[in-house]
Amino acid sequence: MQEPNLQKKVRDMMTTRVAAVTRQYRARDLAVLLQSDTFSGMPVIESGSLLVGIITEFDLLQALSNGKDLSVITAGDIMNSPPLSVAETDTADKVIQIMLTHRIIRVPVVRDGRLIGLIARSDILDHMIEPNLLNIYGG
Repeated sequence: MQEPNLQKKVRDMMTTRVAAVTRQYRARDLAVLLQSDTFSGMPVIESGSLLVGIITEFDLLQALSNGKDLSVITAGDIMNSPPLSVAETDTADKVIQIMLTHRIIRVPVVRDGRLIGLIARSDILDHMIEPNLLNIYGG
């Protein structure tokens, strides 16, 4: 079995199809969007794909807990800013350390402050296991 390459670059593992919202996007609509897809958070961008924040289901729950009306507040009102991010030239090792330290699932990937992708735990794990592994389930 080959040792995992923790020096592998983010650009070789990241997802480039990314959904994002603007600061003006209503929190209620964001909650519906998150519930209808497979992700639990989203980058917040300004024009030109400039990454300005990130918003998660936890942020929505916190807003509800604080008595906020999700139909009134926006992503910009409750986003985490500045968001954690990595560069496409960073390594898997760096991303893993950020994920473990901050207990997060995914990290935006930026180039000159602009969102170009996301890297999630599953992206890293997919690239660290043997690519031709045969999985056999059962007895």
